[in-house]
Amino acid sequence: MISFDAGQHRFNFRAATVILRDGFVLLHRIEGDAFWCLPGGRVEPGEIAADAVVREMQEELGVQVSAGPLLWVVENFFSDAGQRHHELGLYFLARLAPDSNLLASPGPYAGCEGGLRLTFDWFECSSLAEVDLRPVFLVDALATHPLAFRHVIQRDAEPMR
Repeated sequence: MISFDAGQHRFNFRAATVILRDGFVLLHRIEGDAFWCLPGGRVEPGEIAADAVVREMQEELGVQVSAGPLLWVVENFFSDAGQRHHELGLYFLARLAPDSNLLASPGPYAGCEGGLRLTFDWFECSSLAEVDLRPVFLVDALATHPLAFRHVIQRDAEPMR
């Protein structure tokens, strides 16, 4: 995975997927986290970012997706557990396979990543302001139609010391 420490920051190269169904978006939460985010993960060296989305969904949830167009290029600056992060994220629109169990049942769904439990669930795009969703630009971006390509710089407030 492309993740390394540089100065006071941890740099991550992340690919994320936007999967929509009837006005809902699929989000996931890692065990122990209070917030939700789009499914995805870090890109491996030599891996195409769109392929990372397909791989991550297979690894984490056991489902097939096809990566579609690139929606957003996101420069995300945030702190987590006392560590500053500088993340470059590529966010792809994706489709589930037509026979996916995620289309046949309402959720939530259980997944795993590196021994941590993941919970996946559908959230109504028009009600995302009620969800602790990160990065926060997604609250407005996912409620906007049509979804359009853009470059986003997300800089979370520095935590109080």
